[in-house]
Amino acid sequence: MSESLMRPGRGGARLTALLAVASAVTAANVYLSQPLLAEAAASLRVPVGTLGALPTATQVGFAAGVALLVPAGDAVDRRRLITVLTAASAGALAACALAPTASLLLVAGLLLGVVSPVPQLVAPLAVALAGGERIGRTVGTVQAGLLVGVLASRTYAGALASVAGWRAVFWCSCAATVLLASALRRHLPAAPPAAPLRYRTALASVPGVFAADPRVRRIVVAGALVGVSFGAFWTPLTFLLVQHYRFGSATVGLFGLVAAAGAVVSPLAGRLTDRLGGRAGQTVMIGAVAAGWAVLLPGGTGLGWLIAGTVLLDVGTWSNQVGCQQALFALRPAMRSRLNACYFTLRFLGIAAGSFVGTLAWQAAGWSGVAGTGAAACGAALLVTHLPDRDPAAGRSRTGGIRAARRVAGPVAGGGVPR
Repeated sequence: MSESLMRPGRGGARLTALLAVASAVTAANVYLSQPLLAEAAASLRVPVGTLGALPTATQVGFAAGVALLVPAGDAVDRRRLITVLTAASAGALAACALAPTASLLLVAGLLLGVVSPVPQLVAPLAVALAGGERIGRTVGTVQAGLLVGVLASRTYAGALASVAGWRAVFWCSCAATVLLASALRRHLPAAPPAAPLRYRTALASVPGVFAADPRVRRIVVAGALVGVSFGAFWTPLTFLLVQHYRFGSATVGLFGLVAAAGAVVSPLAGRLTDRLGGRAGQTVMIGAVAAGWAVLLPGGTGLGWLIAGTVLLDVGTWSNQVGCQQALFALRPAMRSRLNACYFTLRFLGIAAGSFVGTLAWQAAGWSGVAGTGAAACGAALLVTHLPDRDPAAGRSRTGGIRAARRVAGPVAGGGVPR
C-alpha cells in the first residue's frame, strides 16, 4: 500500500494514539539511566564518574541512529522497520540489565541509543496513516507522547530503582518494550515506501535532500537555531540555580517538569500550525521563544520571572518543532523520513552547540550574557524563517530547487510537490 493510496483517517485516532505510545516508550528508554548512575556504579564497583559516560554514550548512539536509520523509512516498509527497532530496543535493555561490568553496560547503552530513534520514524508514519491531512495535529499528538515519555522516565526509573534495584528498571522497561513491539506488529498496517528506493540510495541522498530545496534549508536551519537557543538555556540554568539560588540537585530537577507544559501544548500547537501554515506558524512559535528570553532576563534575580520564562521558552521550543515538522512533511510525502533525519540531525547539533556557547556566555557575562545569546539565536532563526525561497548563490529558482529535489527523491507515487 503506497502512501498515495492511503485515505484520510485510514489510521484513525487509535493508530495515532498507538504511535504516540510508541514514541513515549522508546523515548523514555533513552533517558532511563540518568537516575540510576550512583546505584549502578556501587553495584559494579566503579566510580560514579565512570558511569557518568552512560547517558552520553546513549545520546551519541541515538544521534547516530537518527542519521543512519531514520532515512530507511523512505526505503523499506515502515511497519517492519519500526517493529524491528522496537524489538531491538528490548534486546538492548536486556543487555543493560545483564551487564556484568561497567564497560559492557556502556556498550549496551550505546546500542540502546542506536536502535531508539523510533519517535523520528513514527511521526512520518502517523502523518501518512492520517492521509497527509491535519499534519500539525498528528505530529503534535505524537510529540506529546515523546515528551510524556521523557518526563516520566526519570521519575519512574528513580522510584523503581529505590525499591527493586537498577537492574529491575531495565527489565521492566524491556518487558514494556516487548509488549509494544507485539502491539505494533499486530495493529499497524503495512506501510511500504511510495517509490522503489534502496537503503544506500536513501542514506546517500540525505545531503542532496537538504541542498536541493531552499525551503528545506530554511526550515531545518531555523529549527537548528532554535535548538541553539534551547541548549544555551538548560546548562547555564543549572549554574544559576546552584550558585545564585543555592538549590540542591532535587530542586534543580523539578525544573524539568516544565516538559509537562510542552506535552499539553504540543497538540494545540499542531492545530495552530495547520491553521496558519508553515512559515506563519513557525514565526509565532519562535516569537514565543523570544518572549520567553525576555521574561527570563530578570530571572537572574527573581525566581518568579525564571519559572515563567522557563515555561514560555520550553513551550515555544517544542511548539516550533511541531511547526517545523509540519512544514517539512507538507513538502515531499515520499521523503518525510529523510526530511526528518535532516531536521533532527541539525537540531541535535544545534542543541549541543547551544550548550557550549551558553556555558561560555555564563562564564563571560553571567545570566545576562546567557539571555543575550539565546535571544540572538532566536533573532537569527526569525531571519532565516523569512528568507525568500530562492537560492541566489546557486542562481536557482524555487522551481529549479524542486526539480533538483525530484531528481534526488526519484519518482513519487501520486503526484508532485505541493506549492
